Amino acid sequence: MKNVNIMIVGVGGQGTLLASRILGNAILSLGYDVKVSEVHGMSQRGGSVVTYVKYGDKVYSPVIDKGEADIILAFEQLEALRALPYLKMGGKMIANTQKINPMPVITGAATYPEGILETLGAKVDLTALDALAMAKEAGNTKAVNVVLMGVMAKNTDIPYETWVESVRACVPAKFLEANLRAFDAGYHYTGA
Repeated sequence: MKNVNIMIVGVGGQGTLLASRILGNAILSLGYDVKVSEVHGMSQRGGSVVTYVKYGDKVYSPVIDKGEADIILAFEQLEALRALPYLKMGGKMIANTQKINPMPVITGAATYPEGILETLGAKVDLTALDALAMAKEAGNTKAVNVVLMGVMAKNTDIPYETWVESVRACVPAKFLEANLRAFDAGYHYTGA
């Protein structure tokens, strides 16, 4: 199998690292070679967090260069825009509609760009959804990451049951039921 390159982007505290663990666990359980590399900005303070996940028969490096990502999973609009150069032609972007103001916007030194989703939608195959509302409905507002993982899972060849087992293996027991509901909400999302 040819290598598959997935970028997960967000800001600190959104659960990008749990998402990469769920993804890595699912891939490993199928016997593929997988490499994961996490790049942290000021992640504890809401800064950018990027995770590269590559898998296939043999993966030599976890780094994804510009124009190489098959899928970009974006937990926030501005992070989706920043990641755009990494998406390959014909790639898929899945983006949460949530906006989280970076420090320059909070301090008034900059303004949050308008029309990000429209710009992205005009350039790439984009699925944009309010994952926060879906996570809230599932019973845990912190499960935005797992909602987005569900949407992404639907766009892979990895079986549904493998994903569910991976969520079970990676999510703490006290949060498991809400996260399973969040995963299902994302997996069955139809773009309504």
